Amino acid sequence: MSDHLYLERFGNVHALPILHYRMEFAHLVREAFETVQPDCIALELPQTLEQQFLRGVRRLPEISVLAYHVAAQSAFLIIEPADPLIEGARLALENEVPLHLVDIDLDSYPSHPEQLPDSYSVQRIGLEPFYREVAKLYREIPPGEEDLRRERGMAYRLRQLSAQHERVLFICGMSHLERIRQDFDAPQAQPLTRTRREGITIFNLHPECCHEVLAEYPFLSALYETRRSPLPPEPAPGGPSLRKSFNAFELILGGKQSIPEEEALAESVQRSAHRIGAEGELPDRQKIMLRLFLEAARHYRQETGDKVHFWQKRAFFRFARNYALLSRMLLPDLFQMLAAARGCLDDNFAYAFFRLAAHYPWQREASDLPTLRLSAAELWSGTKRIRFRPREQVRAKGLSRLKMMNRKKEKRPGDWLEGFDDPYICSFPPEDLNIEEYGRNLKRIGARQLSEEASRSEPFSSSLLDGIDMRETLRNLHEGKIYVRENKRLKSGVGCVVVILDEDKEGTKFPYCMTWLGEHAQESDMAFYATPPTDNIVGPGISRCEYGGFLLSYPPRRMVDVWHDPDYRYALGKGEHLLMAALDYSLEKDVVYAAAKPPRSFMKQHAARLGKRIIYLPLGSLSPVALKKLRAFHILYGRDKRDIAKDYIW
Repeated sequence: MSDHLYLERFGNVHALPILHYRMEFAHLVREAFETVQPDCIALELPQTLEQQFLRGVRRLPEISVLAYHVAAQSAFLIIEPADPLIEGARLALENEVPLHLVDIDLDSYPSHPEQLPDSYSVQRIGLEPFYREVAKLYREIPPGEEDLRRERGMAYRLRQLSAQHERVLFICGMSHLERIRQDFDAPQAQPLTRTRREGITIFNLHPECCHEVLAEYPFLSALYETRRSPLPPEPAPGGPSLRKSFNAFELILGGKQSIPEEEALAESVQRSAHRIGAEGELPDRQKIMLRLFLEAARHYRQETGDKVHFWQKRAFFRFARNYALLSRMLLPDLFQMLAAARGCLDDNFAYAFFRLAAHYPWQREASDLPTLRLSAAELWSGTKRIRFRPREQVRAKGLSRLKMMNRKKEKRPGDWLEGFDDPYICSFPPEDLNIEEYGRNLKRIGARQLSEEASRSEPFSSSLLDGIDMRETLRNLHEGKIYVRENKRLKSGVGCVVVILDEDKEGTKFPYCMTWLGEHAQESDMAFYATPPTDNIVGPGISRCEYGGFLLSYPPRRMVDVWHDPDYRYALGKGEHLLMAALDYSLEKDVVYAAAKPPRSFMKQHAARLGKRIIYLPLGSLSPVALKKLRAFHILYGRDKRDIAKDYIW
């Protein structure tokens, strides 16, 4: 018997106390089966459900739903892999051990809201002390008449089974076990109960409902299911990417080589199954959380190009832990983790996190059974909502469908390639407005920096000038004088703006170089280098790219193709290439240059020969949030794509 396992024994009955629908207890059922080697398994379920229940168990890992009516209301039983009762039934069928459902069928059974300890406690302290504490809580709650009827009925059936078998493994909820043990030793009359129930229907659960109605979120259930059997080989690094990328010939010829999203998600499940502990061990829920975060971060970087930093990872787990403690739990549920993902990173990471957490590889809409859609409100009480963006929401206990989860997907592999037949490309107007406003803001920052450099302080004599300079006054307090400040005004304005996000010294990360002319008088001409449009297809005729650097020049309609201009052949790198073009095209004396490193002295001398001046802004002095929002942009193949782009751009 492992350190985690504990069994109550009365007669030849070995009883395992459980919490329903919790992964830790499903694993303990497996340990109990190996320890007891029973010749009979008894479950806390009514016998009237047996036929359809066993059919659903045999369908696993595909998830089924039993639906029937109780007191004119619909009742549902989810047959999912991480439930201890389902695990007991699977072991009985796989090992050809007799299985008995020993509960009695009642027409009505009240709902008991309970505040129980987090099941993760079993991972740390073991089942015996956990059960003792929970049993104390239940002793303080007087049982209802329905509970007493059920417990006497189960005790009666267990006495019958103990007379017929040598070792009976009984899997039962913690709230009932203590009274069943007492009733087992007392004479019991055969209970009056329903022996047959009409209208029991079994359905296949729709895959889009798994994240909403499963008690354990699908990623965790998938890991548990994967580890039930010998683990497959761990996927090699550098597997399928979630980016839909094509080469130029595939775009022209309409190739069908895109990798289904499910393949990349299933690989993440297999990799995680290897890295949460040795095979056969009780899976650690904390390690599962960590793997979910790391795999989501990998997908996030594939799709957006943004790296999840260590401080963001630390903030995520600290926020999620504190949120869980507020609800008196040790570890957060999926709702709380999503709130942490959205708050500590951004909506795109929350989407990547949710998409993986909601992935269950074996569930399909096509099935031998009718497929049923269920919502959390039909199964669980106390649902909560989380809002990612306007009109995009999710609820828990299970989580209802996000608008964000409704990102349009290809109906078939390569479907989006049909939108690339237009030879003309254009930008997405909302992104144009953002980058133009950012350019104007950098001009204001550059002008303010020049003004500060040219300002001077002097002792107060006859005029306050532009105000008291508190810093100089305090610095020279021993003189007993008040210093005033005069801010010099720039005689010329700021012309072009150059922003270098990545110097790309090797020239391979951002190979796509383009010059765009403004469409109207309010837009600048623009030159930039970026990732290739074929690397990330997000819609029909819609590509997502990432800037390495860009140049904004105003007024528009003046710029020729700067990337093939021989005047800039002396530039060392693409960043210098854009800076030389900015000095050439600027109608004003000053050019703003924002980059991680200042321009080399040659560029300053070149600017002086042209009668220009470079205003250097360190990239670290600018808002990283604003730069992150600005970095991604979209290329549309045809102006007609502007009407549909909002449905595909994220």
